[in-house]
Amino acid sequence: MDTIGTKKTFTLPRRSLLKGMAMSGAALAAPGIIGRAVAQSGDVIKLGAPFHRTGIGAAYGRWYERTALAAVKLINEQGGINGLPVELIIEDDGTDPKRGVEAVEKFSAEHKVDAIFGHLFSHVSAASAPRAGELKMPYFLCSEAHSLAAGAFNRYVFQPSISDVKSQVSSMAPWITDNLGKKVTMIYPDYAFGYDHRDNLTAAIKAQGGEIVGDIAIPPTETSYTRYLPRIPLNTEVIYHVLVGPGVLTFVKELGEHLGSQRPEIFGFIDSLEAVSFDIPQLAYLEGTHFWEAMPRYAQPNQTSFDKFYREKVGVDANGASVDDAKSVATFSHMFSVWETLFAMKKAMEMADYKGPKQKIAMLEAMESITGFEESNEFPQGRKIFNGKMHQSFAQQNISKVVDGKLKVVHTVSPEDTLYPDEADYTKMSF
Repeated sequence: MDTIGTKKTFTLPRRSLLKGMAMSGAALAAPGIIGRAVAQSGDVIKLGAPFHRTGIGAAYGRWYERTALAAVKLINEQGGINGLPVELIIEDDGTDPKRGVEAVEKFSAEHKVDAIFGHLFSHVSAASAPRAGELKMPYFLCSEAHSLAAGAFNRYVFQPSISDVKSQVSSMAPWITDNLGKKVTMIYPDYAFGYDHRDNLTAAIKAQGGEIVGDIAIPPTETSYTRYLPRIPLNTEVIYHVLVGPGVLTFVKELGEHLGSQRPEIFGFIDSLEAVSFDIPQLAYLEGTHFWEAMPRYAQPNQTSFDKFYREKVGVDANGASVDDAKSVATFSHMFSVWETLFAMKKAMEMADYKGPKQKIAMLEAMESITGFEESNEFPQGRKIFNGKMHQSFAQQNISKVVDGKLKVVHTVSPEDTLYPDEADYTKMSF
């Protein structure tokens, strides 16, 4: 298995090092502004980051950007990539498909970046990935949609860090039916990401002898949920919820008000409470309920040195909030994908001795040849299995229980138990 070592260092020529430090400082101070008069081809590796600074994904975008800046800073402190400093160029896509495509085009035509990474929301990546392929631009997703692994995109698109919905749901379903119940009502966002949950959970629950008794799709821009909640069938044993967007706290509050004390079991994806504190009286009813987490928000008793290192670099405390503001809660189960994706790109570029576009194909083929990543400072979420044919990573999954108002991991699924048969082979496509 190909892995990244945590002690590898690089030596830069003095001229390149000074230039890299200046560029890195400029990028950190004013993300989105590039010094094109200074940075010439072969002097710097430019990475385009289309983040959701505005729109329904703004909470994620804020933390994706913070995480990316920390990772790029670390990479440059370690000597860059192949002796070249890394420059981060950020564009706001507004969590909008049209603007996502425009950002990809701008990165290619104006900024002339070496690769693009960072899209999360699936409706944005679904529009942007085909355009990246047309432009022959390496495009690395930090999303969870199943579209890539299902063969919907092209050879230029990869998801080397975060796992997809199908692997998450299929590995959670046996635990849900064994421990919580077999009659499940789903509540999910009414777009591609939600449909991934709907379709894959339906199949997974049926495979365990269970039944989907309720199916409630809610627009991701919704701000009130009281008209949807009466649709929860009375015979529901488990409510499975996953929502995103600015109304998630309202959703969870209103769900509690609707259910009262006689509630069924509840299994949520942490998406429904990303960037939201549990320390709110209206959320007390969540005590004893369960959540999926990719990376535990709260530092666990068996916290690894890698988790600690990552939190320190990004500026997140043991409760998953900003060290500067305890009320600013991180999107902890998603933003690690930005950190890890940057180090996956770095690994592929090193394997190809990437210095510029002439080594583009070699870099993409190197990425396809990687079989996984070991848990490390570069991959703090945990060990990964990477399927080079599907361009998709498979990672461990966690089930956490709300105990005394915090999330405690009670079950972990290994990467091997999240695998499913190949659905695509991008290596058979031409570049």
